[in-house]
Formats: sequence, C-alpha cells, structure tokens
Amino acid sequence: MLDPRPDQAAVALRIGAEWGIELRQVVFQEHGSAMVQRVGDKRSAVYQMHLAGMSRREISRRLGISRTTVGDIVDQQGVMPQAARKDKIHIDGDLLRRLYRECNGWAERVHERLVEEEKIQLGYSTLTRLLREEGLGGPPNARCDHVPDEPGKEMQHDTSVYQVKLAGQAVKLNASLLYLRYSKRRYLKFYRVFNRFFMKCFFHEALSFWEHAASWCVIDNTNLARLRGSGSQAVIVPEMVAFAQGYGFQFVCHAIGHANRKDWVAYYTSFVFSERTLPKRSGAESFLPRHGTG
Repeated sequence: MLDPRPDQAAVALRIGAEWGIELRQVVFQEHGSAMVQRVGDKRSAVYQMHLAGMSRREISRRLGISRTTVGDIVDQQGVMPQAARKDKIHIDGDLLRRLYRECNGWAERVHERLVEEEKIQLGYSTLTRLLREEGLGGPPNARCDHVPDEPGKEMQHDTSVYQVKLAGQAVKLNASLLYLRYSKRRYLKFYRVFNRFFMKCFFHEALSFWEHAASWCVIDNTNLARLRGSGSQAVIVPEMVAFAQGYGFQFVCHAIGHANRKDWVAYYTSFVFSERTLPKRSGAESFLPRHGTG
C-alpha cells in the first residue's frame, strides 16, 4: 500500500496535476511495500512549475523548501551543475628541491615557506604528494606505537645538541624541551652544559612556570635519568625517581627504535633553533633564549 504520510513528492505530484504539469513518479519496493518516495527529478519539477507561471514564493511555500534554493534551481534551469575539479597544482621541481634542502628535510617548514614567501596556496597533503613525486622525503615511517590521547596525562622531554657561533667561535649548545602532550604547552631552554643537575633545574623551572605536572614524562634512554635497561624494562636512577615524585610524576623510557614516539619534541626544537631564533640574532650572540608557553 502507499505510504499515507505527506511528503514533498506527494505535494509536487498534486500541484503538478493542478497546473497540468507531467511529473514522473518513482515507485520502488521497500520492506515489501510500494512507497511513493519522491518525484524522479525534483529539480526538474521545480523548474517546470516555474515555467508554468508559478511564483518562486509559491513554489517555496508549497514544497516546503527555501526561496533561495528555488531561485538557485530556476537559475540553473533545473539541471544539477557539475562541480569543476580544480587543476592540479604544479610547483617547479628545482624550487621544491631547494626549499627541501634549506629546511633540512622538514616538510612542515617547506609548506610554511611556500605559503609565506612564495605566495603559493596549497594544502600540506598536496605538498607531501609533490615531494614524493620528486623523490624527496622517502616512504612514510610506520607507526611505532598507538597511544591514546589523554589530556594532561603525559609530558615528553628531549635534548638535542646544536653548534652555533658565539663571539665568533663555534660553540655547542644543548637544547632541552619539555612538551605537554595533547596541547600547545612547551618549555625550551638552551644550556652550555647539560647534566643531571641541570636536568633537575630545568624540570623545576618548567613545571613551576606551567604550575602543572602530568602523571608521567616520556624520555629517551639517556643515562641522565636511566640507571640500566631500556624501554618498559628501564630502571630509573633512584635520585631521579625521588625528584619526580616530589612533583607528582614519574619518568618512562620509550622502547629502543621508537624515537618517533616523541618526534614532535625534536621537530619543535630544531624549528625554533634553526629558523626563528639564533640565526637571526646579530647584536646579542651571547644571549641564550628561553621559550615557554602556557
């Protein structure tokens, strides 16, 4: 039996009969019952009503659709417009290779420079595709682990060594970064020397600045905090265990070969160091910056 509930199809069919407009009715089987679902081409029906002299306001009122939609259908003569696909973005291969080399392989920075400096608007996924087509970047790394996102539960710490010129001499600096996972909160400081004492000083400054400590902090298998073992079997130095307990967290080493477990930390350190801070300082070479966000 036919579904007695009123719908736009039934209304359109009735109006079509009143105005002498032939509208094709689609009937199909659903759960064993024949139901009038809709006018075969509703857009065509609206346009036919318009050609028959019915006003847009009246079509809108009777069919229960907005006047804007009716107007768009009439302007398009009842035909569904075909969305034109934008042409693929083509970027000179020499430009990509040069930026990739200058950014030390960081695709994120390449994307920023294309948008900001070259004024080329493209999505990051498009850039990675173009880099792959140029043979840059290599295959994507396999996921080392799956860790659920729990806001405020995890911190990540990493250190990296860089060489810069201070007072005209090449000097090695140790960059120490603490990152609160699942947020934009991070704390970065540079040291001429970084040992266990300075590691504790760094954590004290960072956690005091944040006024928060997550439940655990993921670190690499460094001897500054690790006594022996690695990964989940690592034994933390008792001195560092006691220090962490004083702030309400514990140190956890990632597994061997899973350095990308906290790859974002290393990326941010390299990004700030190489692009935004030290290379652009000319009159204050002896100033070692500290970056903190909360």
